[in-house]
Amino acid sequence: MKTDRYYRPELDALRFLAFLSVFTVHRMDHLPIDPAKHFWFYNICLLGNFGVPVFFLLSAFLITELLAREDDRFGTIHIRSFYMRRILRIWPLYFAVFYGLILLNHFIPHTGAADPVSWVAFTFFAGNWYICSHGWIHAFPVNPMWSISVEEQFYIAIPLIALYGRRFGLSIVSFTLMALSYVIVTWYAWKGWHGFSSQWTNSFVQFQFFSAGTLLSIALKGRTPQWSLGRRLLGILTGIICLFVASVYLGVQADTPSSTVPQAPLGWALVLAGTILFFLSLLGTPARYLPKSIVYLGRISYGLYLFHELIYTLVFHVWKAPAVRLSEFLHLAKWTGGVGTAIALGTTILLAHLSYQLYERPFLRLKGRFTFVPSRDDVHPAGEGVHDVAILSAD
Repeated sequence: MKTDRYYRPELDALRFLAFLSVFTVHRMDHLPIDPAKHFWFYNICLLGNFGVPVFFLLSAFLITELLAREDDRFGTIHIRSFYMRRILRIWPLYFAVFYGLILLNHFIPHTGAADPVSWVAFTFFAGNWYICSHGWIHAFPVNPMWSISVEEQFYIAIPLIALYGRRFGLSIVSFTLMALSYVIVTWYAWKGWHGFSSQWTNSFVQFQFFSAGTLLSIALKGRTPQWSLGRRLLGILTGIICLFVASVYLGVQADTPSSTVPQAPLGWALVLAGTILFFLSLLGTPARYLPKSIVYLGRISYGLYLFHELIYTLVFHVWKAPAVRLSEFLHLAKWTGGVGTAIALGTTILLAHLSYQLYERPFLRLKGRFTFVPSRDDVHPAGEGVHDVAILSAD
């Protein structure tokens, strides 16, 4: 027997906005911006990195909320069913994309991972630790997948903690991990990294956002903020200011952090505060403010996230020269970075839509067999709701 559905469409909207942030910052991998000439544009685009912590917090909140509801209804948490749901949601597309990129790399260089050690690492969801040790992979389409490894590490532990520790155990572990995160970011600042730093892809640094999502679920107890539209917009603006100060003035940046020891914990605390503000500002938003198209794009955000760097690579490197010649021949609009970006976004959306409808949905239907708290309006063949929780790659 299933419980009542738990589904918040506004969180799908937040998920798409988080993806759009990541999409914006990754554009600079292909069209660099000179920070000296375009200070504001560069630094605002750079804030897109913080879309990833938003994904992490959102994922932890939803997972904790659904596990708590399952526990309240049945008096237990079905561990095997939890893992089956996660496998069916994450693995099919993840492995198809990762090994598809390896195959594509034989035809289009720098689209897939070439090091067999990285194949093992990403296969066992330790890709973030591989990047910590070896630096970014020389294939842009692969690099975003580090975050899936961090999420999978979270998924391994949380149902066991929820089952045996209940809310108290989850709270203790969350506060402990959050404290550990700040010890580690302070250590990074004390060590003084120059150039690439493994800080951004370190699981224990990012676990602060999972901890925050878990604690928010426990604290809210199913409630949502009943804020006015003006207060929600103010919360979003304040969140942006928090991230801007952390990035520009306190040195919290994904690839090349430059925080001093006093700045590091303060900067990361502002990132955490901004992330929480984004989440609370969207949670409970009335449906009339949520365009259905944006909600749907949030639903397919897993594919958007996994495909976008491949499409960027194709549009700005592989296809650019023939596209410029074609536009000139047909007397179309001049090829610019803006045109290329629009084409990349449209192509990514189309590919993610086809992936979701034709490839992912059959696996989502199977999830219904292992579902106790439905959370979306997808259905399996019996017509019951399918539990489809957000992952960064989240959907």
